[in-house]
Amino acid sequence: MACSTPANIPMTDLPAAPTIRTATVEDARAIAEIHVASWRWAYRGEMSEAFLKDLDVDAREIRWRGTIQEAGTTVLVGGVDDIDRVGFSCVGPSRDDDAREGDGELHAIYLLQEATGVGLGRALLEGANSILRDSGYRRATAWVLESNVRARTFYERARWTWDGSRSEHRFDCANLPIVRYVFDL
Repeated sequence: MACSTPANIPMTDLPAAPTIRTATVEDARAIAEIHVASWRWAYRGEMSEAFLKDLDVDAREIRWRGTIQEAGTTVLVGGVDDIDRVGFSCVGPSRDDDAREGDGELHAIYLLQEATGVGLGRALLEGANSILRDSGYRRATAWVLESNVRARTFYERARWTWDGSRSEHRFDCANLPIVRYVFDL
């Protein structure tokens, strides 16, 4: 099953009208394709080309099918105008060893490169924050590749702050340093 989002969409030619909805299992393939494509552009120069080339959409699809069905976790999928599924976010309980009571986590937020700059990322982040808040969380956390200036600037513009925490080898980050951002809900 192929992703219904055409490649090389001239997103900047479209008036921005982001739409956000809760993902279903039927969205897992598109989310996996967005995940892989977004890593390949966003982390170019940050991670090895071999690592990025070897990212597997099929394996990610299996993972996202499970995540979408996981209790306590919510995946949002976003589109712009009539183009569906060009970005996603995922939230749930904090997975941090030092999580405080009331901590939720933004597990992921990714967009196709063509979908950047039209407000979709901000809409997905606001949707994620709302879900966490409505689920009773008081603080949200997110881990960001330390060298990813674009992502760090995105969070800082949304009033998230780096709490001074650092880690490595988080998920698929190839043992690169990551930093934790927090947001009071």
